[in-house]
Amino acid sequence: MSPLHDLPKRNASHRTGARAERAFEALLTEGDDFLLQHSDRSDYGADYFLEVLHDDQATNVRLCVQLKGTEQLPHQDGSISVGISRANLNYLLSQPYSIYVCFHLPSGRLLMRTAESVLRDYEHGAANWTEQKQLTVRFSEPLTIERLRALATLARLSSDTAREFRTWQTSAPVSDIPDILRSATAPAHVPEDPVRAAQLLSRLYDRGRDSIITAAFDQFAAILGPDHDAMICCHIAEINLGMNDENRPARRIEIAVEHLQSRLATGRYEPGSLHYSIGNGWTALGKHDEAVRSFKTALLEPGFATDPGLAAQCHKNLASGYERLGEQSSALDHYREALRLDPHLPEAHYSLAQHHLRQGDYREALDHLDQTVFGDGHLDRYCWVAGWRVNALFNLGDGRGAFRQISDMLGHADDQPWVWSWCARQVAAFGRTNVENARSAVIFWERHLRAYPDIAAARSEFLLTQFYRRSLGDDIGLDYAGFRTGFEAKIVGVQPSAAAFLWDRLGHWAQDLGEWHEAERCFREAYAHEGGQYGYCLGTALNVLRRYEESLPLLTAQAEAIQPDALSWFQVAMAREGVGQTSDAIAAYRKALALDPDYARAMFNLGGLHWNSGEPSEARAIWREAVTRFPEHELAETVCRDFDILRPVSA
Repeated sequence: MSPLHDLPKRNASHRTGARAERAFEALLTEGDDFLLQHSDRSDYGADYFLEVLHDDQATNVRLCVQLKGTEQLPHQDGSISVGISRANLNYLLSQPYSIYVCFHLPSGRLLMRTAESVLRDYEHGAANWTEQKQLTVRFSEPLTIERLRALATLARLSSDTAREFRTWQTSAPVSDIPDILRSATAPAHVPEDPVRAAQLLSRLYDRGRDSIITAAFDQFAAILGPDHDAMICCHIAEINLGMNDENRPARRIEIAVEHLQSRLATGRYEPGSLHYSIGNGWTALGKHDEAVRSFKTALLEPGFATDPGLAAQCHKNLASGYERLGEQSSALDHYREALRLDPHLPEAHYSLAQHHLRQGDYREALDHLDQTVFGDGHLDRYCWVAGWRVNALFNLGDGRGAFRQISDMLGHADDQPWVWSWCARQVAAFGRTNVENARSAVIFWERHLRAYPDIAAARSEFLLTQFYRRSLGDDIGLDYAGFRTGFEAKIVGVQPSAAAFLWDRLGHWAQDLGEWHEAERCFREAYAHEGGQYGYCLGTALNVLRRYEESLPLLTAQAEAIQPDALSWFQVAMAREGVGQTSDAIAAYRKALALDPDYARAMFNLGGLHWNSGEPSEARAIWREAVTRFPEHELAETVCRDFDILRPVSA
């Protein structure tokens, strides 16, 4: 043999590798689900990156594939073992749903294992496996294009979920991100193994994690298939969420109802439970006639009726259906039957509490609310109950108990932002009914303003409560000057009608102190905000300050249109007298007395105006009547002493 024929021989691993590549790539041609972007020629850990296609669109979602070829003999069960490095497993685990593919040359079989399943085997098996350099992967599952499609769908849907959550944060203001993260539902990583996926779904359902289930609905469907028995949990979770969320897409609930109805004839499910869940679906869709029929059908099923807990819940939901149909008597009967079957059923107690609150039976309502204890760990439900307890306690006159409950609720306000607004409405309604409530209300509004300083309504309520306390003689710890400083900072941005009233209250405080210039300034602010009736106090202050030209137009408008009473006409009379309109002033005093014959001051002033006009006889006649009718009035002694009113009128 010529030495020139002594050439390099082909390595056996190259031969097996090439055949493995041809077999794997041939499988890929059976579907149009992937783009073979490239193979990893650097051989860091992945031989192929398969880009997932969806509706003929590239998604930039990739499945990592490590391909192995072997000629080793199979084990007795037909499985094949192949060695890998631990570093290679770590590399593949960086991408979800990465897989190992093995081509067995002697049998021509393509087998697969997911990287996650290899990890599970070692985590549950070999001790100290993380210290090993080499691991063994045992292959038994055939690789099919259908299995690849399922993994590709899982990878795509998981990527979509992560992308949506990421872009949600990216587009939100930084200040909102902590609240977004607090309220977000943690995404479930759905196992690639159908058995484990079904087990996870069942466990989530048993723990009431409906939001997590529905968020991963499509992932579970991708790995289990739409007809898998466990998928019923996904559909019931959709219905459960629909019962509490009016904005949930109706079509998803309709599909869930259709799925449950299709299971009635299979014989694999307890029919009463199916009818019960279908009734819940109709309730979520607002079809209460259908819901009532389904609940009644469920209660007729022997197996269902023997479960007191489930039957109690069904009676409760049936009662809710009757209530929405306006059949209150039937609703109450079924609520009570629910509690007979399960005396601790929180939903029934809560519903009866709502009924009694609407009827104004606050003691009965509170008794049921005290027995409404949800054991599902849902903070929102706890706060709902606590919120209605606040309302019932206030209505029963137990302000101390109501404010204690409010303090407890505010401890959860970071997770339940609506708590502040609910409690604010309750305190606004009941915080000024007595001085004890008002003192606690001030503390509440101070806390509210620390949390939300820009809410003008809260600043308004704080000021109103302080004015209320002062009106009852309660010490608010501030004099007029100190209060005014805080007042002017807090009133900025308050709605005009509320601001006008607050300025008016401050003006009356200044008036009580005899500070009429300050009172006029406050009353002018009130009038500038709202006009109308606030012109009376402004006009009165101007009269006291002898600024009659300014006061007369304001007071005339009050007396003729806005507030046509004796007080207004009295002030008009004073203003007319101040500008020298004597006859008009006399007419105004007489108008005041016509409206209120017992207006003593108007009668004494009318006599004085006649006296000053040179009509002593007319003056004495009016004063004599005034002294006779109002002998205890402060002016009675004065006119008797200084004007000799006992002299005959004809003198």
